[in-house]
Amino acid sequence: MSNNTHLALITKTTSLIAAGDIVGAESALAELADTDGDNALMVVLDQLAPKDILAVMREYDESKASVVNMLVTPEQFARAMVLEKQYKDLSHTHLRSMVNAVIFRDGADTVEFLTAIGELDGGSEALANYFAEKWSRMEAFARTGTFDAVEDYGVTLTDDELLASGYVQPRVDQDEVADRDWMQLAWLLRYECRDLFIETLLVLRAKARAFDLGLGLEEGDEPAEEEDGKFETSDTDRGKATPAARASDEESAI
Repeated sequence: MSNNTHLALITKTTSLIAAGDIVGAESALAELADTDGDNALMVVLDQLAPKDILAVMREYDESKASVVNMLVTPEQFARAMVLEKQYKDLSHTHLRSMVNAVIFRDGADTVEFLTAIGELDGGSEALANYFAEKWSRMEAFARTGTFDAVEDYGVTLTDDELLASGYVQPRVDQDEVADRDWMQLAWLLRYECRDLFIETLLVLRAKARAFDLGLGLEEGDEPAEEEDGKFETSDTDRGKATPAARASDEESAI
């Protein structure tokens, strides 16, 4: 496939995305893979702007396979993922679906994706957004090493204690939490990307504190009522500068 053809497809895809036709853009990319092979699509993906790759990936539909999700590289995915906050989706539903669909795809090296995310400025913030509705469970996991709901209460680790706990041995095997969802991702973060796990949890704490203080709310939003037993939080550079995301409903059991 010639460079001119590549450029034409990139222009077409970009125009479709700008017009809001995400389905049409993905169809154009899928057609390229069908006619010229996966390698041709990978060349085009490498030339597409991260925001355009993100636009296609975040519209993930579980009812059908997405060739973009199947072929996007860890580096491409990471560059796109850190931009997702620009959509201001406070529920982070699209973010979680997109992350799970890509990093747990068949044959994927999830740790390779996490490493690529962690190497980018904004990577830990993007992961904090992914875990936003599980922030208390993440604190429990940091403290106890288990997702057992009966251990979901206790004194939160201080920042120093959290840093000191980075290299403890797992209390549960990965197979026990292999849900291809947030628990498995949390396990891999804590035991395979330990520094990134700690940084992500610190950003979560900063977001929680900002929310409690009524900072970073969108126009028209109401600050949350104070709750007993709020977690102590740490200010991080990223945490101070980003909108707060707070859990809506916590799961009572696994």
